[in-house]
This record gives sequence, C-alpha cells and structure tokens, in this order.
Amino acid sequence: MKASAKLITIAAITGVMTLTATGCSVARDQQTVGAYIDDAAISTAIRARFIEDRLVSAAAIKVETLNGEVQLTGFAKTQAEKDRAEELARMTSGVKSVRNSIVVRP
Repeated sequence: MKASAKLITIAAITGVMTLTATGCSVARDQQTVGAYIDDAAISTAIRARFIEDRLVSAAAIKVETLNGEVQLTGFAKTQAEKDRAEELARMTSGVKSVRNSIVVRP
C-alpha cells in the first residue's frame, strides 16, 4: 500500500471514530445528522491534506467544522505554515469559509 493511500485510510478511520465518539453533538440542535456527517468528512479531508503536506504540522493544528465553516486552531512555527494550512482548508470541497485562529509560535 502506498504512503498516500495509507494516510487516506488513516484519515478515514479517524473520521469514523470521530463520528462514533461525538455523535451526541447533533442532539444539541447544532445541525442535522447529514450536515454533521458532511462536516466530519470535511474535517477529515482537511486533516488528510495536512498529513500529506510537508509544510503543515498535522499534529499541531486542530480542525473543527460546523455547517461547512472551518475553524483552525493550534500552533504554527511560521507564518508560511499558518497561511498554507488555511490555503489547504479553503481548497477542500464543501468548505464555505475558514477562520484561521492558528497562533505563530517559533
């Protein structure tokens, strides 16, 4: 299995685990079940892009999505890393907007 296929498989498994573990958030009337699944898929796709990218540290940046609006938080070593994370998120299918709250901390 190629490295990129392994990364996508890992990202998909992580997404399923996230859905299973946090399914209760739909009960808080934040969104429909379908929208919740779509948002989880968006977050997983963004994380997979981070894993594949050499500039972005996937472990240091958290991705949350609500109704297609992505929130990026965490830490970046450079402004270029912060900007690249936002770019990768914006390029992901289904993303309506991105709020980049990543803090640059060398």
